[in-house]
Amino acid sequence: MGYLSNVIGNPTDGSPVSGGGRSQNDKFSYGYASSPGKRASMEDFYETKIDCVDGQIIGLFGVFDGHGGAKVAEYVKENLFSHLLRHPKFMSDTKVAIDDAYKSTDSEFLESDSSQNQCGSTASTAVLVGDRLFVANVGDSRAIICRGGNAIAVSKDHKPDQTDERQRIEDAGGFVMWAGTWRVGGVLAVSRAFGDKLLKQYVVVDPEIREEVVDNTLEFLILASDGLWDVVSNDLLQ
Repeated sequence: MGYLSNVIGNPTDGSPVSGGGRSQNDKFSYGYASSPGKRASMEDFYETKIDCVDGQIIGLFGVFDGHGGAKVAEYVKENLFSHLLRHPKFMSDTKVAIDDAYKSTDSEFLESDSSQNQCGSTASTAVLVGDRLFVANVGDSRAIICRGGNAIAVSKDHKPDQTDERQRIEDAGGFVMWAGTWRVGGVLAVSRAFGDKLLKQYVVVDPEIREEVVDNTLEFLILASDGLWDVVSNDLLQ
């Protein structure tokens, strides 16, 4: 039997899906759930993948929250981890590999897409390599770990009204304005994302990456889009 790899897309009828799996060496397990809620169509995707690199079992997990359509989120789901696994520094310098994989996936999508549609996707991903956990994020999907019974945020939302994000956008010649919420160019409510071709000068895909040690105090990790965090605060996980 090969290494367990469970990759589930969105059901065509829009119904909720859930399930899970376990690594072949029984060192970790995972579960997933997805529901479109009240939306007419589903724009969010997720990926779960277990592979073997240099004799070591690797776990890769991601949540991709599309906006303006599902096109970018689906592309990132299908390509991001493939780019990461092929990176020559995946094992030796995982942070560099993750950063490069985010940027190359975004560049390839923008080069392949001839439309002028304003669509994009956030991403929150976790890569498990031995006793190291690498969490990367662009946008406002979120990652939370439970360590010793305490909920700890391991990602930071990228919003245009944050002082550092607003300064970066303005330094690049863009602007942030209020349109129901703070938006880049009065359009987009996140300041980092895949896609968003017309705003790419300001809406970067540079991931913030955090490394955590996996030991007996690390109980679990949750990756989710803002569809969950809008109704469940970090504090409720404690």
